[in-house]
Amino acid sequence: MDVEAVASMVGELLSEIMQAIGVPVFDVASDETAARLRDFLETGRYVVFVAVDGRDEPVGFIALYESCALYAGGVFGTIPELYVRPECRGLGVGQGLLKAAREFGKSCGWKRLEVTTLPLPEFDRTLAFYEQEGFELTGGRKLKVLL
Repeated sequence: MDVEAVASMVGELLSEIMQAIGVPVFDVASDETAARLRDFLETGRYVVFVAVDGRDEPVGFIALYESCALYAGGVFGTIPELYVRPECRGLGVGQGLLKAAREFGKSCGWKRLEVTTLPLPEFDRTLAFYEQEGFELTGGRKLKVLL
């Protein structure tokens, strides 16, 4: 896998989110992201599937990690990032990445996949995409606190 290409797409994703919400909430440092991704992959914390075009150029990726919760009935997968480059959206790339994630999750014995989207009108298209792919709203909002 081309770690630098995935790190670059992470930067594109975060930039797109910040542009949509108008707030600089992420620090986009491609070399740091690449180092973090290498560590996550080497330690087995993260799984990444990359979609490529006919020229073998990366056009999207999906990242997964295993979670566990009593409410979920055991282990399940979380999708922290799914990104398809704008020029490739609507061509089935996202559906293919989700298919790979589902197959991987089933092979791991996961009960489900979960994903969080921002509850803003700017991300209604993202929400519609996931709903079209069979995801259901479960309520709540994602919150964080720095440690």
